[in-house]
Amino acid sequence: MATLFYEGGILFMSILSLCLLIMLVISVYYGVLVFQTPSSSRETLRHRLTYIKSVGLLSLVIGILGQLIGLYSAFRRIQEVGSVSQSILAGGIKVSMITTLYGVIIFILSYLIWLVLDSRMK
Repeated sequence: MATLFYEGGILFMSILSLCLLIMLVISVYYGVLVFQTPSSSRETLRHRLTYIKSVGLLSLVIGILGQLIGLYSAFRRIQEVGSVSQSILAGGIKVSMITTLYGVIIFILSYLIWLVLDSRMK
């Protein structure tokens, strides 16, 4: 797992890990509030649950941005070198997809948490 973290790029993987941590803290905080708040005063709380989805969507966008920057730098190096084998190109594309995959996982997790908490609100 640490290998994927370093291969994906420390900057973007750290930002995504921070987004994951923020999303989990928000989820636990609002999850506790959902179970403790009476049903009559839940409307503002329901609106604030969208913060969970927003952090997940931000993670997805940051992951895609990380992939695009990685692909740009890889294609720039290929242009400088000239000709590159297909296996090296495939390896570079694989590495560039790590941040997108991590962002998608965080987004799916945040959406599932939001679905559970939102269904509890009804």
